[in-house]
Amino acid sequence: MEMLVAMALGLVVLGAAVQLYTQGVNATWSVSQRAEMQQDFRAAADMLTRDLSLAGSGLGNNVQIALPAGTGTLPVYGCSQTACYLNGTGAAYPTQGAQPYLYGLMPGWKFGPVLNGAAGPTDTVTVVYTDASFYLSCYSVKITSATTARFTVPTILPANCVLPSNLTAPQAVNDPVVGLTPGDVAWFSLTNGVGAGATSSPVIAEVTGVGSLSGTGSNQYYDVTFAANDALQMNQPAAAGGDLANVLNWTGSATRILVITYYIDNTINPPRLMRQVSGHQPMPVAENVAFLQFSYDLYDSATGSAVTNQADGGASQGLTPSQITKINILHMAMASTLHGVTGYQGLDLQTSVSARNLTFQNNYPQ
Repeated sequence: MEMLVAMALGLVVLGAAVQLYTQGVNATWSVSQRAEMQQDFRAAADMLTRDLSLAGSGLGNNVQIALPAGTGTLPVYGCSQTACYLNGTGAAYPTQGAQPYLYGLMPGWKFGPVLNGAAGPTDTVTVVYTDASFYLSCYSVKITSATTARFTVPTILPANCVLPSNLTAPQAVNDPVVGLTPGDVAWFSLTNGVGAGATSSPVIAEVTGVGSLSGTGSNQYYDVTFAANDALQMNQPAAAGGDLANVLNWTGSATRILVITYYIDNTINPPRLMRQVSGHQPMPVAENVAFLQFSYDLYDSATGSAVTNQADGGASQGLTPSQITKINILHMAMASTLHGVTGYQGLDLQTSVSARNLTFQNNYPQ
C-alpha cells in the first residue's frame, strides 16, 4: 500500500515537472523566435527606410529625366540579365503622354503578388539615387558610337571630382569590386559645342560590357558598351531622343545611378522581401513577409496645396512622382514560421519617410 501511494505521488510530481519543462521549452522557443524575427525585421526596416530617404539624392531638384521613346518598346525596371521579378515581368517607367521618364521615386501600386486574398495585391516601390561610392564622374566621357562610350583617365582631376582622403585617383572603371558591370545604369551629362551655342542633354543607358584599360601615357581609356536589346530596354538606338545614338561625339561626364526596387517574392515559401538593384540579381532582405503597402503625400504646386495618402502616387490626381514629399509605409508586415500554431507572432512597420531630394520646392504644408 505504501509503495502504491509513493508511486502515485511520484507520478503526480513527475507529470507536473514534465508540464513545467514543456512550458519552459515552448517559452524559450517563442522568445528566441521573436528575438530572431525582431532582428530580421529591424534590419529590413532600416534598409528600406534608408533607401526611401535617399530617393532622388544626387539627381538634382525636380528630377525628371526623359527616356528613349517612339520605338514601341518602353524601358523597364525590376529585371536582371536573366529574368524579371514584378509578378514575372518588368514595370514600365511612368509616362506623360507617350514619353517615359525616370524619377527619383516610382510607386508600384498593386505591382506585387497577392499573399492574402482579402488584403489584395501587395505593392512595390522603386527609388533612384546616385552611387556615392564610385567616382565615375571623375572621368571625361565621349560618345564614340551609338553603343559605346569612352571614359578617359584624368591626368588632372576635374573640379567636380572630390575624392576622399584614402584615394588619390578614381577607381578603375572595370574595378572588380566597385567598377561598372553589365546591368549597371549610367547617367550621362553631355554637351555639344561651346559657349552660348552649346547644347546639353542627359542620357540614361544600361551597361552591357566593360573593356580593359587601353592606350598609353596621358591617353588611357576604357570603352564601355551599351548595346541594344539590353535587359532593361534602356538602349534604343532607333529612338528619336534619349539614347546615346542621338548624342554621337558629345562629351561630358557620367555617374552610376542605383535603381532599387523592393518587392515580395512569393515563388518560394515562406515569401521574402527582396531588394533588386538596376539590372542585377535581387537579394533577399527578410523572410516571412506577410504584406507590403505604401501611400504617398504630394505637393501640388499649381494649387499650392497638399495631397495626402495617395496609394497610386498621385497619378489619379494628375500629379507626377517628382511632386512626392513623403512616403507612408502603411504595412511592412512579417509573420513568424509558427503561423497557425501556438507561438505565432507578427510585427508590422507603420511609419513615414520624408523625401526632400525629390521636390523642386522645399514646401511641406502641415
